[in-house]
Amino acid sequence: MYHKLARQLRRRMTDDERKLWRELRNRNFGHIKFRRQQPIGPYIVDFVSFEANLIIELDGTQHSEQGRRAADEVRTRFLEAEGFRVLRYWNNEVFKEFDAVLNSIYHELGLNQKTGS
Repeated sequence: MYHKLARQLRRRMTDDERKLWRELRNRNFGHIKFRRQQPIGPYIVDFVSFEANLIIELDGTQHSEQGRRAADEVRTRFLEAEGFRVLRYWNNEVFKEFDAVLNSIYHELGLNQKTGS
């Protein structure tokens, strides 16, 4: 069930997801493999590196609503209990502060910072 939905989400990525995916795909990002729209337990995460135990989530404005924030906290706790670190960025951060987002991910992975994109 989740795999079919994940395939649909891969085909309907947002512009911000596409922008970040161009950096993460094909081991371009510190030679670390990332997957997109990957089912993990009852959730589908935006981006995950199983080798680095890192999940990257991009959130739109719907995630600022009180009920959604609480659901995101439950989701994050579940993923952390599975051994993942979870980074969350707002979509507008990817759009307006792309280098800062990339540098934050590099830092989390213990890699040298990326300069310019």
